[in-house]
Formats: sequence, structure tokens, C-alpha cells
Amino acid sequence: MPARGERSGPSATARLLITGLGTGYLPVAPGTWASAAACAVFLAVAFATGGKQLCVTGTMAAVAVAATIGCVVLGRSAEAAFGKKDPGQCTLDEWAGQAVALCWMPLSGGWESWLLAAGLGFVAFRLFDILKPPPVYQTQKLPAGWGIVADDLAAGACANLAAQLILRVWLALA
Repeated sequence: MPARGERSGPSATARLLITGLGTGYLPVAPGTWASAAACAVFLAVAFATGGKQLCVTGTMAAVAVAATIGCVVLGRSAEAAFGKKDPGQCTLDEWAGQAVALCWMPLSGGWESWLLAAGLGFVAFRLFDILKPPPVYQTQKLPAGWGIVADDLAAGACANLAAQLILRVWLALA
């Protein structure tokens, strides 16, 4: 039993954050649910702003930065609370990586292009995050919170490049 004034694990607020607003508690593939939630934010901002590039990318960059900071700050306590390195319940890292994957997506074609960008960014990020090709895999070896989030940031960057290439070629040919 913890001593008076000590806690046995992260606070309820910290758990809510590290589990990506609770997506880490969802059954079957919580990382996929977290990525879908980040895509929902992307689409909500795109629809609310009429696809204003700076607003959408600014929001996704802010999500990526906030989620990264959350992972780094709460990483050790998340590993202790869930009893393993990079626990599956910790999905704030997927929020960070998916947000990186969605930055600067071409949004000029209206709602169809927003849905296409979100869908392609989602699929590309999930593939890179699950397969973890080099150098994505190597980043997991970093300590604590950095080890939790770095592979997702790298997967997000790879997914962004792949999705950008596909979308821009698609738009050029359309």
C-alpha cells in the first residue's frame, strides 16, 4: 500500500491523456481507434474551416506536439501503471503519429479531397506503424516516453511522405 500522500499510479486525468482520451481502453486494436479519432479531428477542422490549409495543418501540428509532450512526460508512469514498455493502452502516441501523417495534406478539392486525404493518411499511417520498417523500428529503443512516441512520429512522417506523393500525383492526373 502506498504511503500517505503517495499514489499507486497515474491520476485519472493522466490515464485519460495517456490512453488517448480513452481510446486505449477500446476493445480490439486500440491504436487504430486512436488513429481514427485523430482523423476525426482533421475532418472536423477541415469541415469547420472550409479546408483552410493553415487551420487544418496548424491544428494537426498542435495535436502532434501536445500528444508528444504528453507521451514524454507521462511515459514512465504509463509503463509502470500498465506493467510493460510501450503498453497497448497507451494510445496518445498514435494521436501524435497520425497527426503528423495528416499535416499539409492537399485540401483544395472540397470535402471529397478532405475525406480522401484523411483516408489515405489513416491507411498509410497504420501500415507504417504496424510494419515498422527501418528506421521506424529502431526508434522504439529510446527510453521511456520517447520510446513510446518516437516510432509513431517516424511512422507518421513516412506516412505523410507516401500519402503526399500519392495524393499529389492523383491530383495532377485528375
